[in-house]
Amino acid sequence: MAKEPRVDSMSCHSGFVFTDDFTSYRFRDDHPFNQMRVVLTKELLEASSALRQDHFITPRHATEEELSLAHSRTYIQAVKQAGEGLLSEEDGMEFGIGTEDTPMFKGMHEASSLLVGSTLSAIEAVMENQVKHALNLGGGLHHGFERKASGFCIYNDGAVGIKYLRKKYNCKVLYVDTDAHHGDGVQWAFYDDPNVCTFSIHETGRYLFPGTGNVNERGLKEGYGYSFNLPIDAFTEDESFLQVYETALKEIVHYFKPDVIVTQNGADAHFLDPLTHLCSTMKIYERIPALAHELAHQYCGGKWIALGGGGYDIWRVVPRAWAQIWKVMSDGTPFQGPLPKDWLKKWEKESPVPLPENWHDPEDAYNPIPRKKEITEKNEKLLEKSLQLITNQKKYNSL
Repeated sequence: MAKEPRVDSMSCHSGFVFTDDFTSYRFRDDHPFNQMRVVLTKELLEASSALRQDHFITPRHATEEELSLAHSRTYIQAVKQAGEGLLSEEDGMEFGIGTEDTPMFKGMHEASSLLVGSTLSAIEAVMENQVKHALNLGGGLHHGFERKASGFCIYNDGAVGIKYLRKKYNCKVLYVDTDAHHGDGVQWAFYDDPNVCTFSIHETGRYLFPGTGNVNERGLKEGYGYSFNLPIDAFTEDESFLQVYETALKEIVHYFKPDVIVTQNGADAHFLDPLTHLCSTMKIYERIPALAHELAHQYCGGKWIALGGGGYDIWRVVPRAWAQIWKVMSDGTPFQGPLPKDWLKKWEKESPVPLPENWHDPEDAYNPIPRKKEITEKNEKLLEKSLQLITNQKKYNSL
């Protein structure tokens, strides 16, 4: 019998996974991936009186056995050797280590296994009913592969975490990825698994790394029909993003009926992000977690694990966007109005750019997009195609 959606209370205790050691995952000083953004977000929440001591979950390191759920033992050993200065440049290239995106650094295995362990800590807190929801902003490294680093990601905490959910709790998992880059590593890890449904909305790969995430990437064998992608056009704005995203996600959740939802919350779809070409504002970063919150309560008894991800304007964008996840997760409502003065005063001295003073972006924050109508129409056609695929799959499953 199909599982019917259920609704329970939206007021619930949530857990915030954090350690200062997240910043040990650092390739070099000028690298765009900078985990100081997690510290900035945590302090913004504290300055806003939204984060208390009893909210914190102390993370652990993932064991090699846990890492091997999604990564080969050979690869894990190569990462350990790289972090000890024992992996040659030539051997590193075989594993995607030592590239411009993922250069070697001292202690990289320990730093990377901590990010995975932090996601496992979030999962355990939710699945053992210690909290309803958990947020791990140190995670969300969705480009890592079984035996290769890619796109700033060494170990793929989302893939390991979902394998862990499947093995230990035997549950159906919906993975939702709103990073501007396609969630390729997680998608391919579960491409033939009918118990894991992946959905990624991202900037089209015609312009952006990793170049995958087309609508026709639907899964393989028993997993066919459980992979969904919305590769939206470059320069997509709030209205179009939210229209296609919300419509598609609601249909996918109703179709799949998960036991738990895992979201990857990259904050790089914002117009200020230096590595992408989308034009969203803070408006989408209120609605994205609100929708996950609503659907987790409706279908999963509230079971929702949220991860970090991309986001490369670490001063003006990421702290505000990620703080909204926690605010919505913990009490169901987003922040409004001005940012706390104490936080602004502390960090304005270190920020290379002027910090925003409000949670929202001004209405005229960027120049009008000349192709707005064309972009909107292309995204609507993309949505229609995706919805038709869901309809066709439902018909096939009923045969």
